[in-house]
Amino acid sequence: MKVLLTAINAKYIHSNLAVYSLQAYAGQYGYKAEIVEYTINQPFQDVLGDLFGQKPDVICFSCYLWNISYVEALLAEIPKILPGVRLWLGGPEVSFNARELLDRYPQLEGIMCGEGEETFRDLLVCLEKDDSGMERIQGIVFRRKADGKIIETPARPVMDLNQVPFVYEDMKEFANKIIYYESSRGCPFSCSYCLSSIDKCLRFRDIERVKQELQFFIDKKVPQVKFVDRTFNVRHDHAVAIWKYLLEHDNGITNFHFEIAADLLREEELELIGKMRPGLIQLEIGIQSTNEKTLAEILRTMQFSCVAKAVRQVQEKKNIHQHLDLIAGLPYEDMQSFRKSFCDVYALKPEQLQLGFLKVLKGSRMHEKAGEYGLLYQDRPPYEVLSTRWMSYGEIRQLKKIEEMVEVYYNSRQFVYTMELLEKEYTDAFAMYEALAVYYEKEKLEMVNLTRLSRFEILFAFISQTEVRDKESYRQSLLLDLYMRENAKRRPCFAQELQITKEETRKFYEKEAQEFRYLKGYEQYDRMKIRKMTHLEWIGGKLLLFDYQNRDRLTHQAAVYEVTDNIEKKV
Repeated sequence: MKVLLTAINAKYIHSNLAVYSLQAYAGQYGYKAEIVEYTINQPFQDVLGDLFGQKPDVICFSCYLWNISYVEALLAEIPKILPGVRLWLGGPEVSFNARELLDRYPQLEGIMCGEGEETFRDLLVCLEKDDSGMERIQGIVFRRKADGKIIETPARPVMDLNQVPFVYEDMKEFANKIIYYESSRGCPFSCSYCLSSIDKCLRFRDIERVKQELQFFIDKKVPQVKFVDRTFNVRHDHAVAIWKYLLEHDNGITNFHFEIAADLLREEELELIGKMRPGLIQLEIGIQSTNEKTLAEILRTMQFSCVAKAVRQVQEKKNIHQHLDLIAGLPYEDMQSFRKSFCDVYALKPEQLQLGFLKVLKGSRMHEKAGEYGLLYQDRPPYEVLSTRWMSYGEIRQLKKIEEMVEVYYNSRQFVYTMELLEKEYTDAFAMYEALAVYYEKEKLEMVNLTRLSRFEILFAFISQTEVRDKESYRQSLLLDLYMRENAKRRPCFAQELQITKEETRKFYEKEAQEFRYLKGYEQYDRMKIRKMTHLEWIGGKLLLFDYQNRDRLTHQAAVYEVTDNIEKKV
């Protein structure tokens, strides 16, 4: 019997931890399953054809918000080309409406609900025994062969996380992909928009085992490991043990990503974080809203003042990337309230500010209370909010446009100096991005595929039609932003001609190739090569040398030196 565990990921760089866990767990008991991974961006016919070529007896799909439409399309076509194949689903996107899906797709045999490792093993045992004992498998909804009746078995109790095998052995399968890892399951909180709140049984993997597994990633020099723990630092001793281990065994390469509750950070954790190499870890912090009535309604336990204090403490060391999240469309959050939430979080100056939109997930408390909130949302995945009692569809659309401006001009980290300067021209940061969104709409730029350089030129054009105090200062700040990130081959239209002559440039690099006064570590390169790897530019009355081989590990900005007759000064 050939069983396929099928993952359809959002991007090629992603991997699916769930199918590897199911395969590894069943493998301990001598049951085999093969894994195939695709992406939602692959042509449908290619995926369908590849599944046909596999000649499976059973196909099990791992279902999530981002791939369920693709999976459903496959469900409709697979029986036509593989008439005898048995189709099973599992995952969070199908665990709460299993009966509905079985009614909709008569070709679908069953759905595994909730935690899958033990259920999948039991299913393989049953399938090998010609379905004997199917009704005794906990945690499934299936169509009985004898009469077609849909049977729902009792939910399966959660398992000991230490029973789940470590799935990473042959790293060739994961080359150029983000690695996902879990040291805990479950969540102690009850946020009404999140499915993680349903699993209240918080379990942790044995810490010594976790250390051994992390050492594997460190030894393999994996670029990035993302912990999928819902609130990593919910147990202090667990978080401290892992962060201390990473600090002591840092290989200088691997980055570890954690989703945390910032208001739970203690001084010991902050002290550990402060000692880490820039780029060793990054933190994702879900704030969602600063409206206290909203937070109470969505059952979110958070004190924004504590979050803000912790974020600032982490920032002081300038070594940790922090990603802060907001959600638009929550109850009791109108435009004025959301504007305040946005400005509160923006004032913390995180490396990334994610302006997300509420997804109304099946099985969540938010889904149950949609009527009470006047909550309208898309029928198709990702079930995103359209309007609420407090926010109209037009206002949601306005926030969508502002979100795009935040992505381009803030989260890209390519316009840092200019946006800090421009913010002073407005009442608040929200007003600035709102004005940018209006300009993009007026100039019909929203649907245009724009280059990075054109974004600079558009921003300068926007600033030029705004009543700013000193337009020349913006020309200078945009040039600084541009060359801090990229040794651009073409100068933007707003830039003046280079104020340093070719002869002056030649003399500078000739001297630098002999003395290496600024560019330490370039000794193996000749004058021409050094010139190609760096850039000289007069900005703000200073001659600046941009060094692209030495970048800030956190911001990716080039090292910059002020070229003077007598001294060197790092900017």
